[in-house]
Amino acid sequence: MSKRSEATEQEHVVSWCLHREWKYPDLKWIHHCPNGGSRQVKEAARLKAQGVKRGVPDLNLPIPKGVYTGLYIEMKYNTGSIEPEQKEWIKAMKAAGHFACVCYGYDYAVKVIEEYVSLLPGAEMSMENGIVLKDRKRGKEVVL
Repeated sequence: MSKRSEATEQEHVVSWCLHREWKYPDLKWIHHCPNGGSRQVKEAARLKAQGVKRGVPDLNLPIPKGVYTGLYIEMKYNTGSIEPEQKEWIKAMKAAGHFACVCYGYDYAVKVIEEYVSLLPGAEMSMENGIVLKDRKRGKEVVL
């Protein structure tokens, strides 16, 4: 069994989505854009030339729901910190009409996704847009 990490939490979220497409068909479109990670210099330069950008949130659901034009989630785990570029993306996506947030772990991400895909036209999420959902033992929830 793998040690828990941001990557394993995200894998579990994506698996949850896959197993619930029957209930929420829009989950078919959730995806990860691999903009992070370590790469060799030549590969990093090639990807940057193709449009890779620092800070892009980990998960995107480009389907309008409620009052939002899409969903962006930056995944974190344990004590992972939010980089300045990630904060900038969350704020920009929020300003563009998306629901954008940071989720520390699987439970928060699933909660956000399930509420988002269940929104009726004109409805808003129960949590503030731009929120950082984090275990209160590790720090308080804040809005970016």
